[in-house]
Amino acid sequence: MNLSQYTKEFSYNLRLAYPIILGMLGHTIVGIVDNIMVGKLGPTELAAVSLGNSFVFIAMSLGIGFSTAITPLAAEADGKNDIDEGRSVFHNGLFLCSILGFTLFLIIFFFKPLIAFMGQPDIVVEMAKPYLDIVAFSLVPLIIFQGYKQFADGKSETKVSMWATIIGNIINVVINYFLIYGIWIFPKMGIIGAAVGTIVSRIVMLIFIHYSLARKPNFFPYFASFNFTEIKKKMINKIINLGFPSSMQMFFEVALFTAAVWLSGLLGTTSQAANQIALSLASLTFMFAMGLSVAVMIRVGNQKGQMNYVKLQIVARSIFLLAILLEIVFAMIFIVFHQYLPQIFVDVNDMSHIIETEEVISIASQLLFVAAFFQISDGIQVVVLGALRGLQDVKIPMYITFISYWIIGFPISIYLGLYTDLKAIGIWIGLLAGLTAAAIFLYIRFARLTAKLILDSTDKSINK
Repeated sequence: MNLSQYTKEFSYNLRLAYPIILGMLGHTIVGIVDNIMVGKLGPTELAAVSLGNSFVFIAMSLGIGFSTAITPLAAEADGKNDIDEGRSVFHNGLFLCSILGFTLFLIIFFFKPLIAFMGQPDIVVEMAKPYLDIVAFSLVPLIIFQGYKQFADGKSETKVSMWATIIGNIINVVINYFLIYGIWIFPKMGIIGAAVGTIVSRIVMLIFIHYSLARKPNFFPYFASFNFTEIKKKMINKIINLGFPSSMQMFFEVALFTAAVWLSGLLGTTSQAANQIALSLASLTFMFAMGLSVAVMIRVGNQKGQMNYVKLQIVARSIFLLAILLEIVFAMIFIVFHQYLPQIFVDVNDMSHIIETEEVISIASQLLFVAAFFQISDGIQVVVLGALRGLQDVKIPMYITFISYWIIGFPISIYLGLYTDLKAIGIWIGLLAGLTAAAIFLYIRFARLTAKLILDSTDKSINK
C-alpha cells in the first residue's frame, strides 16, 4: 500500500470536514452545556435531563439519520452538474423533513407517559416530564434545519450550517444562564430554563440557514418558485428508500446508548449521572468522526457521479485513516485526564451533595477508560457507514448495525451491567463490543463493494 496516496488527501478532507465537524460539535455542545449548567443544581436534576434527552435523542437519531439521504443524492447530482435533479432532491427532501419533524414531536408527546414504567427514580421521572415536552418540540425546527444542511453539504457548502450552529449555541448559553439560575429580572426555572434555551436556539438556526443559503447565487436555482408541484413521487420514494434504512442505522446505535442510560438508571441516580457525563464527553469527540463521515459521503457521492471508482476508494480510505488517527488522540486524552474531566460537570464545592458527587466522579472516571478504547471502533464504523451511504448502499449496513448493536452489544451490556460486579463499567464494555463488531463488518462490506465496482468498470473499459 502506498501510504502517500492517502495522506495527500488529508488537506482537502480537513478543509471540507472542519465546518461540518464544528456544526456537529454545536449540536452536541447544546446538550453538554445543558448538562454542565444543570449539573450545578445537583445529581437529581442532571439525571432528569439525561432521562428526558434519552427520549429526544432516539427521535433525533431517526430524523437526522433520515435527512442524511439528501446528501449523497445532492452530491451525485452535483458531480453530474445536473441542476434539475439537485433541485428535486432539495425540494422533496425538505418536504419530507418537515413532515418528519412534526411526526417525531407528536410521537414523543403521546408516548411520554412510558417513562414512568422504566424503573427510574420517581423524583427523576417527575422532573423530566415538563423538560421533555419543550425539548421534544425543538425537534421540529431541528429536523427542518437538517433538510437544508444536508443538501448544502451535498453541494460542498459546509460553512453556513457551521455558522448557524455557532450562533445557536451562543443563544442557548445566554438563555440558559439567565433562566436556569434566575439571573437579573428573570425567574429561576431550573431545567425548564435549559429546555427553553434549546428550542429558541434551534429556531434561530433554521431561520439563519434558510436566508443565508437563499442569498447565495449558486443556490438561486434551487430556491426559485418552490411549490407543491415540485413534489414528485419518484424522488420522494428515492429519498425514503435511502432515508429509512439510514435512519434505522443511526437509531440502532443511538438506541443502544439510550438503553445504556436506562440500564444505568436501574443501578441508581449516581450511576445514571456518571453515565451521562461519560456519554457527553464521548459524544463530543464522536462528532469529529461524524464530520468526517459526512465528508466521505460527499466525496464518495461525487466520485460515484463521475464513475471514478478507483479515486472513490482512495478518498474513502484516506478519510478512514484520518478518523483512526484522530480517535487515537482522543483516546489518549480520555486516559490521561479521566479523573479530571468528570469534575467539569458537577459542583465539587457543594457540601450538601458531596457524597453523591464523589461517587459520580469515581464512576464516570472509570467509564472514560472504556470510552477511550471504543473511540477508535466508533470512529471507524461511522466513517465507513458514511462511505456506504455515499455509494447509496444502505439496506445491508442497516442489518449489520442491528446485529452488531442489539444481538452482540446489548446482551453483553445487560449481563455485565446487571448481573456482575462490573455494573456501569460492564454496560460500557457491551457498547465497546457492539461498536467493534460494526466497524469490522461494515469495512468488509465497503471493501467488497468497491472492489466489485472497480472490477466491473475495468471489464467495461476492456470490452469497449
